Amino acid sequence: MCEPRHFDVAYAINPWMDPAGTVDRELARAQWATLVDAYRTHGHTVETIEPVPGLPDMVFAANSALVHGGRVLGARFRAPQRQPETDVYEVWYKAAGYAVREPDEVCEGEGDLVPVGGRVLAGTGFRTSPGAHEEVREHFGLPVVTLPLIDPHFYHLDTALFALDDGTPGDIAYYPGAFTQEARNTLARLFPDALLATRQDALAFGLNSVSDGRHVFVAPQATGLVGRLAERGYVPVPVDLSEIHKAGGGIKCCTQELRP
Repeated sequence: MCEPRHFDVAYAINPWMDPAGTVDRELARAQWATLVDAYRTHGHTVETIEPVPGLPDMVFAANSALVHGGRVLGARFRAPQRQPETDVYEVWYKAAGYAVREPDEVCEGEGDLVPVGGRVLAGTGFRTSPGAHEEVREHFGLPVVTLPLIDPHFYHLDTALFALDDGTPGDIAYYPGAFTQEARNTLARLFPDALLATRQDALAFGLNSVSDGRHVFVAPQATGLVGRLAERGYVPVPVDLSEIHKAGGGIKCCTQELRP
């Protein structure tokens, strides 16, 4: 995770960002710290990377890579404003003992790559290119399911879908309206018991959540989703990142999962 010490909305690269708006950086830092505390309270280890001035989106650590089985596929950002993040994060991963493969194609890490059920669900349409999906398949030796996105509000897969349980066969929650009809059919076939979210809860960043298989760290604004998670036997842990939502990200965007 990366503290939003330099967080700002200085440019617009998704529909949520308005450079003419105001950002309360201290509130963003306080909300982020609450998320860190929530993870640690529930038994998780949090490691941090030092934020760099001039890189306001570094807080969105999930975009920096996919880490799975001790392997790392780094990022190649589409937006020029975010491209300098790549080298900063690569230094951190290498210092932590990981070998990092740099993608040849545009690839925005866990923003568009979700491991679940022994496969990687892979978004495309706005950021990560389809060619990167083949690189994921080669590097991790896992089957990859390409899922085209069609709604610009859900420009990354992790804004429209998350893994509730990434074991086998796996369990997910998603908003069908974010995907092409073909992708919807694929998800319905692979995950017939998936939790389907409403557009309202998706727009509240409810699907930009992190689950450890029991606890689900979720935006409290997604009230319907919070209730349905509880009905399924999960334990919702509401964490408000409303200030960070102004840049188009939430809980998952701020969280890179280091899967051994």
